[in-house]
Amino acid sequence: MSKMSARMSDKDLKDQGNKYFNANKFDSAIESYSKAIALNPNIPTYYTNRALCYMKNNRWAQAVQDSKAALERDSSLVKGHFYLGTSLLELDKLDEAIKHLQTAFELAKKDPGSYYDDTISSKLRLARKKKWNLQEEKRIQQEIDLQTYISKLILEDRDRKMNKLKKDSDSYDEISNDIAKVEAEADKGVAEVNGLFAKVDDRRQKREVPDYMCGKISFEILKDPVITPSGITYDRRDITEHLERVGHFDPVTRTKLTQDMLIPNYAMKEVVDDFVSKNEWSLYY
Repeated sequence: MSKMSARMSDKDLKDQGNKYFNANKFDSAIESYSKAIALNPNIPTYYTNRALCYMKNNRWAQAVQDSKAALERDSSLVKGHFYLGTSLLELDKLDEAIKHLQTAFELAKKDPGSYYDDTISSKLRLARKKKWNLQEEKRIQQEIDLQTYISKLILEDRDRKMNKLKKDSDSYDEISNDIAKVEAEADKGVAEVNGLFAKVDDRRQKREVPDYMCGKISFEILKDPVITPSGITYDRRDITEHLERVGHFDPVTRTKLTQDMLIPNYAMKEVVDDFVSKNEWSLYY
């Protein structure tokens, strides 16, 4: 440690780290925040500041560690939950990531002055999509495996029947018609299985609800869409709950908002209903 840094307080070191961060000198910023933490390990923002530097350097495990340290000191810290959720998302720990991003979102929307913007909601949406896509990939593979397994059973049954016919007869000519019949039945069975799966082949494509059909608070598909004077569409239940429990302001634009200002979005309702009628799986999205 230099003589100058030895004379610096933890706040001075934090300010120095901020200057390095703003200059994109993340390694130097990490060093300064680390010194600040060594002098005063009880300040949660020192850990979130260093966590953000680790995130900038794609050092997700260290970012997780620092975010957790910050939350141990202040469990209501929005940035702590947001950085932790973001880092866990990069590490594909999706359930944990969603939990902390949801907490960050819930904490932020209760405080108009808090660190809340579309960054948190979009990151939460991304995490949920990633989890949904993994589940979809698993479902698709299960359907393919099932089709392959059923076809294999049909062909194995065909082979058993043909081998029995050959074993019970000394002349191929005597059983040629029976063998042809067995083969035809097997071919028909395989064709029927393939046809059945072909009818639902569109389900093998990755299913996804467009973002504009999902609410900006619950992130679920809109059921009763209403639009605000700012032009933002919410689900009525979600925005009403926000206005009653949090405050009379738009959670995205932060402008004044009351229930009487909400207008039914019939155009969006029609679009969503049409989509759901053609994609019943979206009810479980």
